[in-house]
Amino acid sequence: MIDLGLLQAQVRDLPTPALSDDERIDLLRGLEELKCIAEAAQAALTADFAESQIAKAADAGVPAERRSRGVAAQVALARRESHHRGSRHLGLAMILQTELPHTWSAFQSGRITEWRATLMARETACLALEQRLEVDERLAADPDALEKMGDAELAAAAQKLAGELDPASVAERRRRAESERGVSLRPAPDVMSQLSALLPVKDGVAVFAALKSAADTATGIGDPRSRGQVMADTLVERITGRDPLADDADPGTTVNVILPDSVLTGQTDTGAYVDGYGPIPGDLARDLAAGATWLRRLYADAQTGALVAMESTRRKVPDGMARFLRFRDRICRTPWCDAPVRHSDHVEAVEEGGPTTVANAQGLCQACNHAKQARGWTARPRPGPVHTVQTTTPTGHTYTSAAPPARKPVWVEVEPGTWTLIS
Repeated sequence: MIDLGLLQAQVRDLPTPALSDDERIDLLRGLEELKCIAEAAQAALTADFAESQIAKAADAGVPAERRSRGVAAQVALARRESHHRGSRHLGLAMILQTELPHTWSAFQSGRITEWRATLMARETACLALEQRLEVDERLAADPDALEKMGDAELAAAAQKLAGELDPASVAERRRRAESERGVSLRPAPDVMSQLSALLPVKDGVAVFAALKSAADTATGIGDPRSRGQVMADTLVERITGRDPLADDADPGTTVNVILPDSVLTGQTDTGAYVDGYGPIPGDLARDLAAGATWLRRLYADAQTGALVAMESTRRKVPDGMARFLRFRDRICRTPWCDAPVRHSDHVEAVEEGGPTTVANAQGLCQACNHAKQARGWTARPRPGPVHTVQTTTPTGHTYTSAAPPARKPVWVEVEPGTWTLIS
């Protein structure tokens, strides 16, 4: 058995002031290769773990289509990442050794990163096994040449070979990708937001060309804004029908802002939270509230910071409670998962006697909710100054999540299960 603690200590002690610059560069390369080798070891462990879990589920009589449920979630929790990334790690691990053997060899020897191995798998996913093996042979059989390729170069080369070997499957993949078009919103630095649209290439190019044309026209008539500013403002105006620069601009949609009354009145600047976006500073929260037609008041406990609770006798979480859960939990409650809340989940299942209450409910993304329903998973509410849930995976590992406080908490846990007020 490997002594992980000793190995971690050795790695932590490696950078020392006594090294020369040449040695520092050599050590940087060595650590990079070690990191790749460690990622390959994680992939091998993931494949073995998945096979074991699937076999156990089969022995327990679980239908074939549900035997892998929850595996990616356990991998994600172990790697302190989201369910989406866990699924990607699992998918890569399950095909590397048998379908991309040269890529796997380069990965194991530290010649390529996990991401480059993922690119090889992603760009050949539409091919039959024989064709995937051929792409692997032609691109990865020479590890020296493979190591020198950049991310974009490797992806382009794999795409080109895939198109040559099976153009029909590549075309079908493109059509399937077009059906998955969509729009997403993510927080960006400095209280900005990143609005992204996944579009077919013809539509994406057309949208960008239209915005660029508007910027060219504005610049030609002496508009003082930069080209980027004009393009961004034009996008907002054409979608919402309003001028984003107007003083009385009203988005015409509901924006839910959670903030203490002390922020609203200007007594403090501790910040606030916008549903669907994330934390914002107090001054922006007041600006949003000043222009609001309607204010929905949500009160937090003055000592714990927890939002007030509500109950229901219904089996299905009612709409009002679901909205409350989204305000309280903000993002998926699974540790390290930053996905938006999509499902209102009973922490303890209804069939196990769990009531439909805020105390026994949590907001989860769709993937994490489905994973939690797999064989061997349990979850229970736990005492805490804010809503707390402990989840136990089939291997017996436990993970705890707590709802973010609506205001700064003033309690500390002095021993397990015991809190004391400190201010």
